[in-house]
Amino acid sequence: MEILKFEEMNLSDFTMKALQDMGFSEATPIQSEAIPKVMSGRDIIGQAQTGTGKTAAFGIPIVEKVDGKSRETQALVLCPTRELAVQDAGEIQKLAKHKHGVEVQPIYGGQNIDRQIRSLQQGVQVVIGTPGRILDHIHRGTLGLSSVTTCVLDEADEMLDMGFYEDIMAILSCIMNEKRQMLLFSATMPPEIQRLAEKFLRNPEVVRVVHQEMTVPKVAQEYYEMSRTEKPEALCRLVDYYNPKLTMVFCNTKVAVEELKEKIHAAGFLVEALHGDMKQTQREFVMKRFRRCDFDILIATDVAARGLDVDDVDLVVNYDLPQDDEYYVHRIGRTARAGREGRAVTFVTMKEFRKIRDIEHYVKVKIERKKLPSLADVEDMRNNAFMEDLLQVVEEGGLDRYLTLIAEKLAEQDPIEVAAALMKMILDRKNSDIGSGGAPADDEWVRFFVTIGRRDNVTSRQLVDFIYDTTGISGRNIEGVTMLEKFSFVNIPGNMANDFVGLMSAARFQGKKVNVELANKK
Repeated sequence: MEILKFEEMNLSDFTMKALQDMGFSEATPIQSEAIPKVMSGRDIIGQAQTGTGKTAAFGIPIVEKVDGKSRETQALVLCPTRELAVQDAGEIQKLAKHKHGVEVQPIYGGQNIDRQIRSLQQGVQVVIGTPGRILDHIHRGTLGLSSVTTCVLDEADEMLDMGFYEDIMAILSCIMNEKRQMLLFSATMPPEIQRLAEKFLRNPEVVRVVHQEMTVPKVAQEYYEMSRTEKPEALCRLVDYYNPKLTMVFCNTKVAVEELKEKIHAAGFLVEALHGDMKQTQREFVMKRFRRCDFDILIATDVAARGLDVDDVDLVVNYDLPQDDEYYVHRIGRTARAGREGRAVTFVTMKEFRKIRDIEHYVKVKIERKKLPSLADVEDMRNNAFMEDLLQVVEEGGLDRYLTLIAEKLAEQDPIEVAAALMKMILDRKNSDIGSGGAPADDEWVRFFVTIGRRDNVTSRQLVDFIYDTTGISGRNIEGVTMLEKFSFVNIPGNMANDFVGLMSAARFQGKKVNVELANKK
């Protein structure tokens, strides 16, 4: 089946701008099939599972056809649950963002009904709600359906399973407009759905979309709950923890890709972006460098990353939940290539738990919920990896030259203490850059003397926090903290040194002026 682009559907400029803001350039199969038919005025039966992009399949035509100058309700969407009603309303609101005067309102039980009545009285063109609460408003006379020209049954089979058949029949019987258009979307087609379609739909056209099969058995899948603001720090933490050779991060829009690239670059990681606004030559150049491991993290949109084949991707991150469940499969299929194992992690906000369950149902795999590793966990992981590498070097042999050198220089020292000292030297350097991508903002650290010490009843962590609050330099860019009785030493990246001196020298700690100087080389 040929997949249409939105540019080929003769959509209005305001809808195209909204789609661009949302990062959607190529339609999903259900959108490609359904939108042109709905725009032509046909009644539709869409057989499609959750996660196929069906909300936009009916949401785009609704936004195109609704009259923003009229305060009458012109479109009604019935959903089985309040979660789906809120989700559908949110997406249609985004689609209507640039069309003046269009109001979208979710209506469901458990929400203050007086507030709903006030909203409806002000005029709402698109109402999305659960059958019980919609019927309640009809009976109260607070929702009129005489001007409704588009009615959508979303996840109709689930509504029937929940016992809403009689409510749905009552609601549809109130939509008497001769120009009405009925759109029915359902994952399955039980007899009740067929009877309902025969009664209310006029010569409907059937659109069926079959999901692709899940084909990534060697991918370990897990998800982490967090707010949107916690995502950048979580990404840095997980990359530090798993230490992958290459990482691919997926965002839903090119704007999100560029914003995240700047944040992760500022954290000291080697990162590049890939999205639809880039020329093909630019994309090819970025991919060539990624395959060569010239940088560690590639942040991409789904369309830009389609068809990529890189064998060494160890970690895939769903920074944004995908629009379509099939996109989830495409994304995590970027890892575990060429017989290797891989890991896919997904960031989930509180509002997205329904979606992660839909994805689990689709891929037929339990996606494990995990807790974000702490800085101590990251350090332990690095220490264990170092020990494994060390034991491998011992097994490989070829140590005669070094054994001779140690025998000459350190013969009187305890061998265990010598090994521990060497391990401390190496791991102190490794662990000091946890969260920074392994390097400061440039290649040179500068050591500073700071007149804050243990006598001020402050820990090294509190000193780092004070530096961050004063200068904006994060803990990722502060290493080698040494606390003494009356003063301390810290290392700062060279390109931040001037800012550090200027801002810290103007600061006061516990009421006293802070002095900052370059540390003596000795």
